[in-house]
Amino acid sequence: MSEAYIVAAARAAGGRRGGRLSGWHPVELGAEIINTLLERTGADPALVEDVIVGCVTQAGEQSTNVGRNMVLASRLPESVPGTSIDRQCGSSQQALHFAAQAVLSGAMDIVIAGGVESMSRVPMLMSATLPQKNGLGTYISPRLRERYPGPEFSQFIGAEMIAKKHELSKDTLDAFGLQSHQKASAATKQGFFAQEILALEARLADGTSPGGSHTTDEGVRHDASIEAMRNVKLLQPSGARQICDGASGVLIANEKGLKRLNAKPLARIHHMSVLGADPVVMLDAPIPATRRALEKSGMKLDDIDLYEVNEAFASVPLAWLQELHADPAKLNIHGGAIALGHPLGATGTKLMTTLVYALHRYGKRYGLQTMCEGGGMANVTIIERL
Repeated sequence: MSEAYIVAAARAAGGRRGGRLSGWHPVELGAEIINTLLERTGADPALVEDVIVGCVTQAGEQSTNVGRNMVLASRLPESVPGTSIDRQCGSSQQALHFAAQAVLSGAMDIVIAGGVESMSRVPMLMSATLPQKNGLGTYISPRLRERYPGPEFSQFIGAEMIAKKHELSKDTLDAFGLQSHQKASAATKQGFFAQEILALEARLADGTSPGGSHTTDEGVRHDASIEAMRNVKLLQPSGARQICDGASGVLIANEKGLKRLNAKPLARIHHMSVLGADPVVMLDAPIPATRRALEKSGMKLDDIDLYEVNEAFASVPLAWLQELHADPAKLNIHGGAIALGHPLGATGTKLMTTLVYALHRYGKRYGLQTMCEGGGMANVTIIERL
């Protein structure tokens, strides 16, 4: 069987709600990622055989197949198709899996996988709440409610359930959040994200430009303190968290694709899997998914040099560390979503971009990425630096 390689990877710096990316239409934001991947590889655009895009809130400006629309707004010829997928927060990680499976099978040789989410312009949950508010029903069918009659499906409730199950106090969660900001701040100041981030013109939601390029994640609190973390208002199901605008992507190829591109790969995809778990608790699926991925790949967690476990909530990676007896020094070494933002459908390939560049920076071999997903699922990807 052929191999699947990551040839190029790029991401936008995260933008706060109403911030320096809020003036970008998500289609054009995603198209800039595609163009950057082409530039970094020097690829003939006509060589790309498909574009697979993760996006969670596929409504409004992100509706009607945002993946295909990104292709049409990019330098790619219209002969290149595009599609959009939704595996909730793991959408672009799954896009990467689908792209890798395509080149592994030999059905295609060069595929772009990525994700986009403009949470300023397309509010989270809008695709579900807007129809419901207008009398057009809910995604929860009678049979689904019969099987799960109790609590509502809520990531906020799930995060709290995990914290209670694993006896994670608020002080512990606050300390983890502070550490995320501190690590992200240090990485930013030392220029560790410079290679992975593409420079974009800063555009505000009102159509004005504050000037300059957007190259720094806006959500990082460089002056974060434990006192400030303790004073953050507790999350409620109706409350707000850090809203992030972003896009990211990777170019995937097999051996034939590498020859056609005349390119050297950054990493080899060693393992891919996905697993379902309890949709009510929802967010602890990365734990059994990681166990199964290691079993299927014949690896031990000690074989992995760096972990990227998405910080949708602090309780998620903390529970993962606890259950798997993992080394915290290997976890999210440049900070995570608590500081850098979680642009939903874009986060999968965003984390992968950061992981690839971190492995190269530190001369490490294996990296593992996983994240919790709505519906109680988790993708796991293991890569090898080349």
